[in-house]
Amino acid sequence: MTHPLLVPHVSSEIGNLKAVILHRPGKELERLTPQNLSELLFDDIPWVRKIQEEHDEFAKVLRDNGITVFYIKDLLKDILKDENIKEEFIVDLLKINGITYLESKNYLKDYLMDMSYDDISEIAISGLEKGDIDSVMPMGLAEFIYEDHYFYIKPLPNMYFTRDPGAMIDGGLMISSMKTAARRPETLILKYIYKNHDIFKRNNIPCWYDNTYFHSLEGGDVLILSDKVIAIGCGERTTPQAIEQLARNLFEGGSTVEHILVVQIPINRSYMHLDTVFTMVDKERFVFYPGIKKDLRVFSIIKEDKGFSIKKEKDLQDALKSALNLSNIEIIPTGGLNAITSAREQWSDSTNTLAIAPGKVVTYTRNESSNKIMEKEGIEVIGIEGSELSRGRGGPRCMSMPLIRD
Repeated sequence: MTHPLLVPHVSSEIGNLKAVILHRPGKELERLTPQNLSELLFDDIPWVRKIQEEHDEFAKVLRDNGITVFYIKDLLKDILKDENIKEEFIVDLLKINGITYLESKNYLKDYLMDMSYDDISEIAISGLEKGDIDSVMPMGLAEFIYEDHYFYIKPLPNMYFTRDPGAMIDGGLMISSMKTAARRPETLILKYIYKNHDIFKRNNIPCWYDNTYFHSLEGGDVLILSDKVIAIGCGERTTPQAIEQLARNLFEGGSTVEHILVVQIPINRSYMHLDTVFTMVDKERFVFYPGIKKDLRVFSIIKEDKGFSIKKEKDLQDALKSALNLSNIEIIPTGGLNAITSAREQWSDSTNTLAIAPGKVVTYTRNESSNKIMEKEGIEVIGIEGSELSRGRGGPRCMSMPLIRD
């Protein structure tokens, strides 16, 4: 599928959103059990039909606001129509899922090659369990040990958080190196799309970071504040070494980015990414979870003629004003000044807003206090239902990977 007018480029958090990549939750969520929740990074088991209805509402809101929606599974289908790419992808998919027993690997490769590109796209995300195969498989030790529920290809229930596997920065793509094994196949899918789909291939999009890099860096930690300034969270999922490598790649690779604000956040599942505690909603306004204010440290990485310099900043507000050359910055506390309300709504992603235009955001309706505060401050809030979507620990920003913004 070709998209002749589509040139991916993102130099803002709040510019009019034009195109985005989503994933509609599906069968992969039906693979969640109380026994594998922790391994697959979930705290609860969502109701699949309801979560799909909520996600469909989210996609409709975006389309109703003039945003082109691409589904990652459709992009994968597009490229797997090529039999050579399909074969290469199957080999890498089995490898990243740890299939090393030779007889099983060869059998599964042949088994998958006989399937359609549509089926392969589904299996890559929803997984392939031993019980899904109706023929007799070669029996390696793993098949004997895990005879009840053995996944040859593990499901990707976090796939609907398309923000994390990658991010457009300026005119290039950052492919994340994921912290946890449960999410690494997501970046394999994105990398194949990047290498082979016309959207990226035709436009000669540079790659700022790669999923094979050793140090972890995830898209939820990256905020594109302007064409010259980005913010990156350093916490549970993104390491300082990764941030330095990305800085070097951006500064030496021709990006317009000249300044990176590094926001050190507590290493805590509640604040797994920067966008779970801090997002931009307007030209001079940000929402912030006040419960971690005393724990924050901010540093600047600044492009120099040779390499870059690093300095410690006084605080987040001053750092933002200086980096963005603004005389005033407004920080809107999610949940207001009530610590209990603020903590409760942060848990259900009150801070994880998706700006679709300056001063216009998509949020979960359930975070009533935070939404009222934003509306009082003049922010236009478009609410969507998120009772099931939020069980995966992410909000509207997490569920979207912007391709194009004004």
